[in-house]
Amino acid sequence: MTAPRGLVLALGLGISTLIGGRSLGADEDPVPGSLPAPEGSVQEPSLDVRRDATVIAVERVMPSVVNIATRTWVNSETAYERMLREFYGYRKEPSANYNRGSGVVISEDGYVLTNVHVVQGVDDIWVQFNDDSEPIAAERVALSQEKDVALLRLKPTKPRKFRALKFAKDDDLLLGETVIALGYPFGLSGSVSRGILSSKSRRSSGNEGPGERLDIGDWLQTDAAINPGNSGGPLVNLRGELIGLNVAVLRPDIGAQGIGFAIPIRRVNQALAETLTGESVDRYWFGARLKPGLRPLTVQSIQPGSPADKAGIEVGDAILSVDGKPAGSVIDFNRTLVAAAKDREVELTLRRHGETRTASLRLVDERNFFNNELLRRRLGLTLKRVDGGFMVQSVDRSGPAAAVRLQPGHFVGAIDGQQPDDIVGAAKLVYNKAHGDLIPLQVLVVERSGFLVNRYTAEVKLKSR
Repeated sequence: MTAPRGLVLALGLGISTLIGGRSLGADEDPVPGSLPAPEGSVQEPSLDVRRDATVIAVERVMPSVVNIATRTWVNSETAYERMLREFYGYRKEPSANYNRGSGVVISEDGYVLTNVHVVQGVDDIWVQFNDDSEPIAAERVALSQEKDVALLRLKPTKPRKFRALKFAKDDDLLLGETVIALGYPFGLSGSVSRGILSSKSRRSSGNEGPGERLDIGDWLQTDAAINPGNSGGPLVNLRGELIGLNVAVLRPDIGAQGIGFAIPIRRVNQALAETLTGESVDRYWFGARLKPGLRPLTVQSIQPGSPADKAGIEVGDAILSVDGKPAGSVIDFNRTLVAAAKDREVELTLRRHGETRTASLRLVDERNFFNNELLRRRLGLTLKRVDGGFMVQSVDRSGPAAAVRLQPGHFVGAIDGQQPDDIVGAAKLVYNKAHGDLIPLQVLVVERSGFLVNRYTAEVKLKSR
């Protein structure tokens, strides 16, 4: 993710080592100025004036804060080295780039929140806690590009429960209240800074001057110190509740001092709902999107023909339980639903207009539905995933794709302005469009020699589902 003008993303670059941290124990000495207890009386433990609300909040939050280390392999092979490889078997080992950021655990099962720009496009991810335990491998579960929110899942070698941070309510913010930023700036383990909430919803004013427009949307602003490496770490209130994810600072070279930003918990909830409860749940098609941040979980939209639609679930339904287990949060719901419904029908308990009812649901492996057969039905073509996009494999002579000059061998760089990762993602974009809609495809026509012949946008008229 590229930093907006005037902003510096709080992502640590090229930090190769962690600096170990340790927890400092409380002082056993009595509070200065206190009187000794009368002889023969029972002495009450002294109250330490240093253990204020900030200290207590940090003690509560720190076990959930993690350092995220990433590795990206870079192939720097030259044309000469490529020739040696092709004709003589020479192989140059790729080099690696290492970056660092922060994150926060939000589930006992090891789900971690961070920023997309911390983990996007990397090959390996490790997470380390402040207790100097061994790093734990992690995998990406969901990415919300628009909101810069990423969800990771830890993969410990042995079963383990993690300390999870509690979310604050979406709009439970007080302008001027004390807030605490935690993370691993410059790889420094377990760092803490304190400030106030300077703005509850900071947007670009449009008066920053030429080239300095702040491309931000409803971010929190704080004067708590945020530095490179703090990206993805938690911003919490004095209750120890997560109110935002640290994301960026205003550049010091333009005169800014103590102006940092965090993605508010409201947008984090929205990102989780959009990425985890949309078209699929952990690679299984569910077909219902849930409203973010609500308990109980409430259905916001239904995809026609989806498993949720066939089960009779309707917009506005509140999901109370899955096979008798409470639906819980979005993450809890996804985990329970996948575990229960991927191989059999599962019973959901719903509340609709004040009445309780049940619905039987069976998830569908999305690869069995969002595939080239769907693309052929709707577009009249099939695709093959290649570097940078898709190659057209086949075109139906009388289909919509043929009507706009698409042919086998043409390269499709984007579909509806987006670049899906695979055939499943491409088919999802196509499925969401209505019959008769035009969907734009960015097409490149390239000769076998590699010479670009033509570049154009083909607007394909969709057939029925």
